[in-house]
Amino acid sequence: MEGETLITIVAIFLAAILIGVFPMMSIAERNDDISELTVQTAVSEFVDNARKTGKITEEEYDNLIATIYSTGNTYDIAMEVQLLDENPSKKTTQMDETKIGENIYYSVYTTQIMDDLDNKGVYTLKEGDIITVTASNTNNTISQMLKNFFYSLSGNDTYRIVGSKSGVVAVTGSK
Repeated sequence: MEGETLITIVAIFLAAILIGVFPMMSIAERNDDISELTVQTAVSEFVDNARKTGKITEEEYDNLIATIYSTGNTYDIAMEVQLLDENPSKKTTQMDETKIGENIYYSVYTTQIMDDLDNKGVYTLKEGDIITVTASNTNNTISQMLKNFFYSLSGNDTYRIVGSKSGVVAVTGSK
């Protein structure tokens, strides 16, 4: 009789935990899905606008920040622009002597882009440049804490909200 009472109490306790935890996990996961969709959409629009206009403006960057921070999370935003450095020298290693040299890219990163935005209000791109933007959250959401706990039991604790996009600039921007 005493053993049955203990089992009943444990069963009621486990049922109460399951009734509370699973709905909370589901709601928290849905909130992260919405946040990830918001971040991915905002990053895609930012990159597509830069590709179409050939420039990154301080206003557009501020709109990106405002949109992704509206999810209630904090983010690390990494930008990279691979600038096309056209080398017009002739190649001597190929058969066609009139062929123009290789196009070489060099990279400019977030801090350099932000310096231009702070000083000039605009970062100008040219046709053929490649822009890449990645935003990943730096805080832990409830869903991430729960998932990281369960994933760490199975050996993987790297769940994050991330939005990323890259593309080739279609036009040369003007200031």
